[in-house]
Amino acid sequence: MTCTLRRRMFGFYRFMVNSTEEARVNTTIEHSVQIPSSALKKSRGNSTDEDVLLLTTVISSSFFKNITSRNLRRKRSQPLSKQPVKIKGTVLRDQVLVVKAGNTPVKNLTEPIRLIFNRKQTVGNGTCVFWQDPESGNKTGRWSTEGCETSSTANEFHCRCNHLSFFAVLVNPNISIDKKDAKSLEYITYVGSAVSALFLFISLFIYIGLHRRRPEKAIRMHIQLSVALLCLHLGFLFCSFWLLLLKEVEVGWVCKSLGLFLHWSLLATFTWIALEGFHLYLLLVRVFNIYVQRYLLKLSVVGWGLPTLAVAACGICGVYGKSSLVIRDSQNNTSTSQICWLSSDFPQRHIVSYSTVAFLCLVILCNSCMLGLVVFKLWRIRVGQGGYESSSDWKKMTKEAGPRIWKDCVTVLGLSCVLGLPWGLASTTYVSTLGIYIFTIFNSLQGLFTFLWALALSCKSRTDGNSSVKDPSSQKMMTTSFNN
Repeated sequence: MTCTLRRRMFGFYRFMVNSTEEARVNTTIEHSVQIPSSALKKSRGNSTDEDVLLLTTVISSSFFKNITSRNLRRKRSQPLSKQPVKIKGTVLRDQVLVVKAGNTPVKNLTEPIRLIFNRKQTVGNGTCVFWQDPESGNKTGRWSTEGCETSSTANEFHCRCNHLSFFAVLVNPNISIDKKDAKSLEYITYVGSAVSALFLFISLFIYIGLHRRRPEKAIRMHIQLSVALLCLHLGFLFCSFWLLLLKEVEVGWVCKSLGLFLHWSLLATFTWIALEGFHLYLLLVRVFNIYVQRYLLKLSVVGWGLPTLAVAACGICGVYGKSSLVIRDSQNNTSTSQICWLSSDFPQRHIVSYSTVAFLCLVILCNSCMLGLVVFKLWRIRVGQGGYESSSDWKKMTKEAGPRIWKDCVTVLGLSCVLGLPWGLASTTYVSTLGIYIFTIFNSLQGLFTFLWALALSCKSRTDGNSSVKDPSSQKMMTTSFNN
């Protein structure tokens, strides 16, 4: 830093710097700026003096009012390329870094200005922005990313911008929960995963017994899904307790391997859930044309092959390692837990995380449509069975209506678990702490729900074997179609 004078007045830092050299300024412990000489020369304008006045400070983001929805509606008549884009997020620590030099506006630089924001605690993904002055007809400005690029490490956000302005980092806020709730959720997750792993192991024996009596394709698919879920819960327990029990300081190959295994089992679970929905589509839509040569072999290649290719590519890039999870409560206190997952030191880990979430959202959307189709089919069946010829038939149908409704509800709930719809409860975690509890309980007990579904199929199989002639109705076809 070529600084000849430093004076602080009301939080403002003033420097006289030489425009022929790069200026480096540490405004605060949490902010630093690097300004190339080309930017300083441009700020001089027509002046021949090599010294330039550089001013930096950190002010509160409350002085900046973002563009309102009313302003956005006024802009609807403009071309899409000229409409302001609203960027979601909150200003990091509510602090805005101000950087000004000389008397001439500095913009469209070929050599960018570098700004570093210390993140200290773990926050969500961040985006470097600057405050764009109000346009004509608007009373408020907006945060914009134009001319700024963002990169990040475990401890810092790095911004590269081609102008001088008011800079900030917009981040996605962490979920604020109490430490008691965090501890309770941790216990629920560990106990639920252990219970699920136990019941999934039992479910495998039930499915194998069913397959021996009825060698059907759907049962073999249930076996594959149960194996993927068992790997997922066991992988989560191992990844959670490896760093906790062994107190590993350095990230070794074991932690990286566990993180890879956890990601692989998660992707395999999502893939087999999608294949369950695809199989249900063939049964309900293409009922008379579902023969595919080597059907199960092709499904297995997709169900296990795609996750393997994905984690292999991520492993080569070095994505996996020790991940630090920070929970911040309402009093701004933090607690940290570690797990072998996507490494916190890998800058592009958010890309892997977002792609996994996008894949899950696509699977849930498709399977929700399949479940809606099942409900529609059940409703059509009930309407078709509503006719009666005598009062005795009417009384019989009335008595059977209640049990049939319960059977239909159980069928729909069972299919919901098999199709992975409880994963959709992840959206409730952004609403309240209650949503986090609901999501945690349902997804940590997936193994128990799978066991109940396998048990129901086993009982249904025995019942069908004893009374297959007594109940030739459409309901039987509907309640057992997914299994046949």
